[in-house]
Amino acid sequence: MTHNTVDPAMITPEMAAQIRDEDYSWRAVAQAASDLWGSEWGSNQLFGEDLCVAAAKLLGENPYREPWN
Repeated sequence: MTHNTVDPAMITPEMAAQIRDEDYSWRAVAQAASDLWGSEWGSNQLFGEDLCVAAAKLLGENPYREPWN
């Protein structure tokens, strides 16, 4: 389920690869992305989930299966 915190069109293949490479919880993904790309979402768990969903879809993967969950 997306929460509309991420515009999938803004996720580049490079960003998707960075998001996928992290073995983080959704909250930690959100914080790392906020630190790296200057997002105002901080460690918001819904933002982290949306980032993972957008990145997984761009990479042709299921965001709710390994290695994503």
